[in-house]
Amino acid sequence: MSDKTIQTINPLTEEVLKTYPIMSDDEAMDVVQKSHEAFLEWRLKSREERASVIAAIAKELRASKDEYAQLMTDEMGKLLSDGKNEIELCAGICDWTAKHGPDLLADEERDLQQGRGIVTYSPMGVIYGIQPWNFPCYQAVRYSISSLMVGNGVLLKHSEDCTGSGLMLRDIYERAGLPKGLFGVLLITHDQSDKIIEHDLVRGVTLTGSDKAGRTVAQKAASVSKKTVLELGSNDAYLVFDDADLDLAIKTCVQGRLFNNGQTCVNAKRFIVTEANYDAFVKGYAEKFNAIEMGDPNEDSTKLGPMVSKRQRDQVHKQVQDSVEGGARIVAGGTVPDRKGWFYPATALVDVAPGQPAYDDEIFGPVASIIKAKDDEDAMRIANDSRYGLGGGIFSKNVDRAIEMASKYFDTGMVNINTFAIAQPNMPFGGVKDSGYGREHGEVGLKEFVNVKAISVAS
Repeated sequence: MSDKTIQTINPLTEEVLKTYPIMSDDEAMDVVQKSHEAFLEWRLKSREERASVIAAIAKELRASKDEYAQLMTDEMGKLLSDGKNEIELCAGICDWTAKHGPDLLADEERDLQQGRGIVTYSPMGVIYGIQPWNFPCYQAVRYSISSLMVGNGVLLKHSEDCTGSGLMLRDIYERAGLPKGLFGVLLITHDQSDKIIEHDLVRGVTLTGSDKAGRTVAQKAASVSKKTVLELGSNDAYLVFDDADLDLAIKTCVQGRLFNNGQTCVNAKRFIVTEANYDAFVKGYAEKFNAIEMGDPNEDSTKLGPMVSKRQRDQVHKQVQDSVEGGARIVAGGTVPDRKGWFYPATALVDVAPGQPAYDDEIFGPVASIIKAKDDEDAMRIANDSRYGLGGGIFSKNVDRAIEMASKYFDTGMVNINTFAIAQPNMPFGGVKDSGYGREHGEVGLKEFVNVKAISVAS
């Protein structure tokens, strides 16, 4: 046992929730070994048997919804209602995977010149996931359920901020019938994490986090020739075209920025509005943001809870201040409140331009950047003027044209048209450029960590 510890802290009360011992190297390696041993048997189960366990996990998640949502609120300040919706999304991912996984992973026949070919989607082994705190259940479910369906073993290094949530998920999986040890939770440091990536029994690595963390993990994995899937930061642009329904755009863009207290990779972050709509959009948006009251995330009426940590809150405030020094102007929020809890108000910036954090970087908190464009084409140019490319959106009454703009010109992995949505179990999730590579969800996500094996049989 290591003498180092992890502490989880409630961002509303600033009080310590629980202290956990960090694993020794030997304990961590034992978790890897146990996952591999369980994998050797799990891979031999039929696809239907694996699917039935995943269907049982969906039931167990729903049965644990209130307890799990409360823990997420306590650990990272998520609105309790958002936490319950998150558990429902995770159960939905399990439902979809259990229903469609067996067929999507079935062997495929190929005609060969002399004989026949078989393509199998075979398990690879133990897959290691490094996950952030903003969706304590969903981030871990999203990569682990697909790998478990394939027949892999899974390891989780969760963010220290939501250590309890990672352990609760392991217990839910095992209560639902997942073999003990197959899903292993690691309470380890970054240095120990590198040793896990290097471990001979680990066959793939997936990370959700910042672009900096992604590069570090990708380099380490590449040094030992291991596949990675990276879902990294973003600065998602939502475009308000000349013909947009302005009321819908304002309402949706406010919700899209504040979802999960503004701490989501695919939050709507930059609002690029054509000259025709700009003044009215800024006025309406600022009015709505100024009316958002911060409060206890346990209360149903609360629209904005605390941020996960003081460090995170201070970082967001510094990015706002640096943007203002660079010429941006605050039209809502922007002041750290004098109260207990790591709160930051709904903040909107205008006159946002290149060189400011609000334009160039990801602000991981409830801060909106509003940017003026000449016309629809200029709005698309500004949207793509970013090192990121995860999600984005278009508001336009001409849906066919919006679809064409999204598919041909928007340099991003996901686009919402006249709506804001974070994830669907049957739609691929992931980005391009500094937002990473690879996909989660849907058929593409299901097959990221499989051994696509070609078997040729002589006639």
